[in-house]
Amino acid sequence: MGNIMYGNTVSTVIKETLKQEITSYIDKGLRKPTLAILLVGHDDGSISYVKSITKGCDGVGIDVKLVTFEETVSQETLVQEIDVLNNDHSVDGIIIQMPLPKHINTQAVIECMDPSKDVDGLTSHNVAKMYMNQKGMIPCTPKAVMRMLKEYNIELAGKEVVVIGRSHSVGRPVAQLLVNENATVTICHSKTKNLAEVCKRAEILVVAIGRPRYVKADWIQIGAIVVDVGVNMDENGKLCGDVDFDGILEKASYVTPVPRGVGPVTTTMLLENVVESFKGRMK
Repeated sequence: MGNIMYGNTVSTVIKETLKQEITSYIDKGLRKPTLAILLVGHDDGSISYVKSITKGCDGVGIDVKLVTFEETVSQETLVQEIDVLNNDHSVDGIIIQMPLPKHINTQAVIECMDPSKDVDGLTSHNVAKMYMNQKGMIPCTPKAVMRMLKEYNIELAGKEVVVIGRSHSVGRPVAQLLVNENATVTICHSKTKNLAEVCKRAEILVVAIGRPRYVKADWIQIGAIVVDVGVNMDENGKLCGDVDFDGILEKASYVTPVPRGVGPVTTTMLLENVVESFKGRMK
């Protein structure tokens, strides 16, 4: 039986470090770091996620500036608000809660953010920095995957890694981050032939496809490391990942659970990005 890589324990350690850092700055007479959140509309999922972020910020000492808009808000109004936040020296990070209404060009709005405040790592500037292996804001979920591997002392250099999923938010960036660490990476997707056979080559398998328990135990080699990024509801309304956790745990050396896996670390990476932005402004 393999080892379970619990993200909630990793998250707790990181948040305690962030809390201590922020306290040390406050003790020196400096302000708290501040995260601005733009929330459009009344989507229950978005509201729940914003509450989760706010709770995490409160826990480490980050102030939150929540800016809300009705669903009918114009793109121009959103851009104007982002410009205000870009020029507000008390704001260290900005996130735009997705999805935005259909009448708004999401990427155009994202590109209006100051890249140094883009704590979700979504602007083209930060994406380019990542692909050039230069310091910038890294997207939170891919950063969480990398942090999990680091905290569990998983060696990446020279390892054969398979990433299932090619989204711009997870699959592609996590593949690039792995390449940056000298791993040999294959990206798989819906058009990949003989997917199970490709997965069996993987010493490390990262799964982000959004299909409940899609990857089975016979898809992996004995001793593989499996990172499950998926968050799904199964037919019984139970939260689950993209892999068959119970079956894979019997063969893998390490596997992340859902929940209590990558998810908690993702939110914590957002907090870390805010603090990193803050520290850069305090220099």
